[in-house]
Amino acid sequence: MESTLKDIRDGASVLDLDPKATVGGGVEDLYGEDCATEEQLVTPWTISVASGYSLLRDPRHNKGLAFTEKERDAHYLRGLLPPVVASQELQERKLMANIRNYQVPLQKYMAMMDLQERNERLFYKLLVDNVEELLPIVYTPTVGEACQKYGSIFRRPQGLYISLKEKGKILEVLKNWPERSIQVIVVTDGERILGLGDLGCQGMGIPVGKLALYTALGGVRPSACLPITIDVGTNNEKLLENEFYIGLKQRRATGKEYSDFLHEFMCAVKQNYGEKVLIQFEDFANHNAFELLTKYGTTHLVFNDDIQGTASVVLAGLVAALKLLGGTLGDHKFLFLGAGEAGTGIAELIALEMSRQTKCPIEETRKKVWLVDSKGLIVGSRKDSLQHFKKPWAHEHEPVKDLVDAVKVVKPTVLIGTSGVGKQFTKEVIEAMASCNEKPLIMALSNPTSQSECTAEEAYTWTQGRAIFASGSPFDPVEYDGKTFVPGQANNAYIFPGFGLGLVISGAIRVHDDMLLAASEALANQVTQENFEKGLIYPPFSNIRKISANIAANVAAKAYELGLATRLPRPENLLKYAESCMYSPVYRNYR
Repeated sequence: MESTLKDIRDGASVLDLDPKATVGGGVEDLYGEDCATEEQLVTPWTISVASGYSLLRDPRHNKGLAFTEKERDAHYLRGLLPPVVASQELQERKLMANIRNYQVPLQKYMAMMDLQERNERLFYKLLVDNVEELLPIVYTPTVGEACQKYGSIFRRPQGLYISLKEKGKILEVLKNWPERSIQVIVVTDGERILGLGDLGCQGMGIPVGKLALYTALGGVRPSACLPITIDVGTNNEKLLENEFYIGLKQRRATGKEYSDFLHEFMCAVKQNYGEKVLIQFEDFANHNAFELLTKYGTTHLVFNDDIQGTASVVLAGLVAALKLLGGTLGDHKFLFLGAGEAGTGIAELIALEMSRQTKCPIEETRKKVWLVDSKGLIVGSRKDSLQHFKKPWAHEHEPVKDLVDAVKVVKPTVLIGTSGVGKQFTKEVIEAMASCNEKPLIMALSNPTSQSECTAEEAYTWTQGRAIFASGSPFDPVEYDGKTFVPGQANNAYIFPGFGLGLVISGAIRVHDDMLLAASEALANQVTQENFEKGLIYPPFSNIRKISANIAANVAAKAYELGLATRLPRPENLLKYAESCMYSPVYRNYR
């Protein structure tokens, strides 16, 4: 990726640190949120010490019925709560029972959001302890439906909304957010939400969901997270005509108006929060996603999960799958359906890793990777009409229009879907993969579930149980020919929480491709022999906090090695340091 972006930047690299682009920054654990502070007494500060009725209405400090007798006396809570004192574990069991009673996933999502707004630690305790059950609720696929209906279910703001009305005043808007010590910002303009298209201002569900995972899975403090939606309008006619739509009712700003607005935002973020705040771009349209990453990669700590996070998690799955397929990455061929930000980002990271392993130029290793877009196989004869990010993948070959024909002529070992369009891996396509591979690796990555290129059952059935399968959204285990197959989930949530934590604990000021490779390596190393025996190429999500700590340590080590880390001296044991810095949702005792 960096090699492609360097060409576009006229040779500028993230390692070229421009002193003009460097300003101060830093974050302290103000609220006793890290694992290392679990046993310490804390004071429930808001603007003043929270007490009485205001304490029960403050989600960061509220414990509900878990306030002890001593705390009820000290903080004027007598009479404001029923007399029983309940443990956090009992509260958790009761709430999980209530959530399981809901039949509709969106109802479960709303129940979780309500909990987050009234008792933050209990929300994260539920999510940490029940991650496999609740991840599909707070994130894909349910978050997609929540975004579609966000105008109807909106209750109170969970982040910052920065619209064109605030042009020239973005710095002032950032200062309206109550927290000053921000470590991670997830920002979207809502133009390409999952596989659902332009949802405008209602895309806020994505930054909110992502940051919940940064905290629950990666241990980044909730007080240091800021969800932001940039509202430049929408081209979605249904939303423009919907009386409940909560965003600007105008068509999207483009061109200079759009780029100037985003530039003001990026400058304001750096001025307000410093050099070390991570800005994660989320669900921007392809052309804007690449342009923003190219433009700000050398001056800000920026990360695009759709391009870089997806690439890292898929590469980890491929590296792990080699234990089942045999050989090295360079021994295999890869065919993508979809040549947007996700597809080209994954392709570039695969080529980069092959180049690193084989010492061959990346221009050579790219020839092992083929991409199919809406017009067919990307080949040399189409080069003049291609967008810049597709050009490196235009290999010399006769034009091929259909995916099934591309499979037959390329004969890939691995088929990867990033098209955002469901049901594209037809029976004919899967059977073509099975005809040229003993163990075809099929990755249907498009989200949500309705947009997946094929289902797990289809992949296993059409290959007579020979496929190794992974998807972007979860699928249930499949019974075929007396054997149970457990589909893997190539979920970005494996990577971005730990990756972000690694950047935070090292005080990194830029993101480099070698950090993405370090994250992939750490994730692949977490897959056990027991996982492989079930056909899994990713570890179970139940171990995600441990996985994230390992990823964070690997990423931080690479940041120090590249000279991009500012938190000095370097901790002796980065893994232990990462674990000590992770947010703990266990209730604190109040003075």
